[in-house]
Amino acid sequence: MKEGKLVRDKIPEIIIADGKKPITRILDNEEYLQELDKKLNEEIAEYQADKSIEEMADVLEVLFAICEARGHSVEELMKIRNGKRENRGGFEKKIFWSGNE
Repeated sequence: MKEGKLVRDKIPEIIIADGKKPITRILDNEEYLQELDKKLNEEIAEYQADKSIEEMADVLEVLFAICEARGHSVEELMKIRNGKRENRGGFEKKIFWSGNE
């Protein structure tokens, strides 16, 4: 049997609709966090391979799931992001730092 991986919530339904029987189980919290970290790496690699907006959305979905699994809200995450952006800026100016003289 394959090792398996974390999948989106509706994937078992999609597999059933395709006439197959998925083998699944529900992860405990520790396993879930570990699998989310693996999933993040997987989704980042997929984004790096094709740079599509769909892969960007997948990365974002996993980041939101990690945020909530660690006891934070997406709203809290966005508030912190916006605060950092206000205090330190974003990346729009494309500045590349090479060190100090």
